Amino acid sequence: MIRKLMLAATLFAALAEARVFELRTYHCLPGRLEALKARFRDHTVKLFEKHGIQNIGYWVPQDEDKGKSTTLIYIVAHPNKEAAAKAWAAFRADPDWVKARTESEKDGKIVEKLESVYMDPVDFSKLK
Repeated sequence: MIRKLMLAATLFAALAEARVFELRTYHCLPGRLEALKARFRDHTVKLFEKHGIQNIGYWVPQDEDKGKSTTLIYIVAHPNKEAAAKAWAAFRADPDWVKARTESEKDGKIVEKLESVYMDPVDFSKLK
């Protein structure tokens, strides 16, 4: 029994180390950041978890010249890139997401540009 527990712990540690992080930056149209934040707060964050996308953190820049009023930056995690692709496809097809996106854009488009970068933690990173 102890051997099985040790094997399970080793496997879990290996899986945890294999996870991939995704840095996403949303550049909003002027005046639309609050609508994007509301969409994330009220719908998107929960839908990410539903589809296996782990929320790590969300930020806006402090300085106006860096996009304070037009930029949302966040990090999510996935078991690997293949799982990320499947999760994003399922998320985009989710009727609850389609409804939330449609309702949030009733006053116009929100996101002008999206940037996504997949990242692997380095050996000295506290977050893995």
